[in-house]
Amino acid sequence: MTQSDAAEAAVPTACASLSSQIDAVPTGPVFLASFPTVTEGPLHGAAFLYDNAAATLALVACGKPEKARRIGDAILAALGRDRFWHDGRLRNGYAAGPVGDGPLKLAGWWDKDKNQWLEDRYQVGSDNGNMAWAMLALLALDRAGLGEDYRNGAERIGRWIGLTADSRGPGGFTGGTFGHEPAPEKLAWKSTEHNIDLTAAFSGIARVVSDGFWRDHADIAQRFVGAMWNTSCNCFAVGTGDDGVTSNPLLALDAQVWPLLAVPGAVDRYGAVIATIERLAVDHGFAYSEAKEGVWTEGTAQVALLYALTNRVAQANSLLAAIQAQQTSNGSYYATSTPSLPTGFTLPTDPTKPRLYYRLPHLGATAWVALAERRFNPFTAGSTLPQSHP
Repeated sequence: MTQSDAAEAAVPTACASLSSQIDAVPTGPVFLASFPTVTEGPLHGAAFLYDNAAATLALVACGKPEKARRIGDAILAALGRDRFWHDGRLRNGYAAGPVGDGPLKLAGWWDKDKNQWLEDRYQVGSDNGNMAWAMLALLALDRAGLGEDYRNGAERIGRWIGLTADSRGPGGFTGGTFGHEPAPEKLAWKSTEHNIDLTAAFSGIARVVSDGFWRDHADIAQRFVGAMWNTSCNCFAVGTGDDGVTSNPLLALDAQVWPLLAVPGAVDRYGAVIATIERLAVDHGFAYSEAKEGVWTEGTAQVALLYALTNRVAQANSLLAAIQAQQTSNGSYYATSTPSLPTGFTLPTDPTKPRLYYRLPHLGATAWVALAERRFNPFTAGSTLPQSHP
């Protein structure tokens, strides 16, 4: 046992928690459960692509690239062995656990009332933001020297996403697809968060591949993000409605934080957003959106990372200390400080119901705490803010 492993064993950390979740499956590719304590319903056994991509990046940050590659290999398996799609898209969620032979399993649950097996329509769909995070994870594995198959996988995903470029209004990329094969709904709205992710993912490929396609697509995404900036509130809109033009003014935390972490020159251009971010402070942390009502652990870690990378070290450390109140006994982290946390959005599967986060141990929250503790920017795969390209 190394000295760092001994330290992790003595005091559970986010890195130790992620490592132990990987080690619980002895060998081979694996998807980790996003909410491992849930025992029934749509979240039971669900491994969300975004959470697993964030965990991959966090494990790289933790100095454990060989463990990170096990999730990366699961992503590549999903890319090559979907039960229907073979065109470069990924699902929003998979069944947690080891990845065996044959088509990858999707999460689902037995509905006693309907007496049938059900799959969540969001989980079987393909959000561009989630796939952008898969690209970032694969690029980080390539950058860690684990093989060009990961970069090739990122390119394959990116070429499918490229088909969703949109000419309406400020351009950018649409949301992806929702629902089951063979004819899922094509999402017409556009997300600031998605286009932030795509700015970083396409830029990441452009840095290592001599193909103007990637730089052009990074520019398309970046222009959309810039168009969402509103000087009257010093904030970013969360995206557009289905018309691709009308902006949604909801003030959401990640749409304010992520541009500074992912978009070249954003800290100088949009630095006034820091004051807007601080309007979302609550109970020594940060809420998901202006809906507030509790601490969003993942988002609080994101702000801590931003503070650390912009030389606000004392503020970053204060947030990291406050986050420890959300730590579980095994080193993972609860998603929220309250039983249920409103986001300001509705469920894509039922627009009459609010989208909530619950006080459950959460893979994504644990991954972001690890990233913040290691001062590792997932959008640049290092402890840096993005640099402007020539």
